[in-house]
Amino acid sequence: MNEISDRYRRTQDAFDAVLAAVPEDRWHAASACEHWTVRDVTGHVIWGLEVLRQHAGGQEFAVENGPAGSEKPGELAGDDPLAEWRATRSATDAVVTDEMLLRPAPTWYVANRPDATVTDYLALLTFDTLVHTWDIGSALGVDVRMDPDLIAPSFSLARLIISRTPGTFGPRVKPPADADAQARFLAFLGRST
Repeated sequence: MNEISDRYRRTQDAFDAVLAAVPEDRWHAASACEHWTVRDVTGHVIWGLEVLRQHAGGQEFAVENGPAGSEKPGELAGDDPLAEWRATRSATDAVVTDEMLLRPAPTWYVANRPDATVTDYLALLTFDTLVHTWDIGSALGVDVRMDPDLIAPSFSLARLIISRTPGTFGPRVKPPADADAQARFLAFLGRST
């Protein structure tokens, strides 16, 4: 397992732990991700895994309600978001092999980065899942602490790929002078801690 795969799996574990703590009556609560509920954020993360899983099987995942800025990603979370997440994660993990990591990334991702590989896409999923773990946790009043070795590469990637378009990332927030790496990362993404 390479370093990127390890970080990817660790963020998946953290996301799972936060989802397991969501009370049944809080799936429709607002998340820290503007315009999305906890269920919507969960559906969006499921969508990212489905893109990877389908790509591994030689297909493109054409569902349009999961990407950033989409209106109803919560539909992908089904009636039991935690169970749906775990089933999707398990199915995706079964097809992510060392050999697959060297293949070209999914089509929508290579449109902007023609040389991108599945390893690059895993880095994107790691960044996305890391941030959305915090988005859900903060909505529930859970203090999500990100590992510094997950923040650094995700922050570097964010600086390269972030577009501040409606429905994606808002304006940067000025972090306090004494902010730690996590607070600076979240502030760059337009999130107040």
